[in-house]
Amino acid sequence: MDVVIAGGHGQIALLLERLLADEGHAVRGLIRNPDHAPDLEAAGATPVVADLEEQDVDALARTIGDADAIVFAAGAGPGSGPQRKWTLDYAGAVKLMEVARRNGINRYIIVSSTGADPEAEDDGAFGTYLRAKGQADLKLTQSGLSYTIVRPGRLTDAAATGAVDTSTGRGEIPRADVAAVIAELLDTPGTASVTFDVNSGNAPIAEAVGALASES
Repeated sequence: MDVVIAGGHGQIALLLERLLADEGHAVRGLIRNPDHAPDLEAAGATPVVADLEEQDVDALARTIGDADAIVFAAGAGPGSGPQRKWTLDYAGAVKLMEVARRNGINRYIIVSSTGADPEAEDDGAFGTYLRAKGQADLKLTQSGLSYTIVRPGRLTDAAATGAVDTSTGRGEIPRADVAAVIAELLDTPGTASVTFDVNSGNAPIAEAVGALASES
């Protein structure tokens, strides 16, 4: 596959790039800062400079071109203000949905958050984050794309466990396991139109993703 990852220098993205590259997939990571390019190259990905907040859909569509899948793993981050939650977590995701439709890229996986809610209170803090993520998720379900919405709990830098729980929104999960879940989703047919929470658990990742596919 040819996979484009938005937020290509994020922690989950770098881990995912390495996993996909090791599996023989072509991986392109979208980055805003060209200084981050060597980190992507070290992970086996091709860096592509593209600013999701500043570039319009036409420019992004030309930059991305053909691909088999888009993974939206971008995020404004906890230290950013409320405005960037809307310009990146929401608007950036929506721009890439339009790019996907224009360019015939049907598969779209988004990294959301446990508790994402399009009606969450726009309080200028965590509520704004949950609302922006929830609004982006809602747009994706209405996009006509072959989507999967992944909602991890509290992210940690612990080592991968290789096992998850998709039955509850409460908990935490290593970023490495989130990356492994996304890689498995890309390799597993039948996971379209699926929205799920994911945290550390006891089910091997391949088994957990396979169960999601059978339920969809």
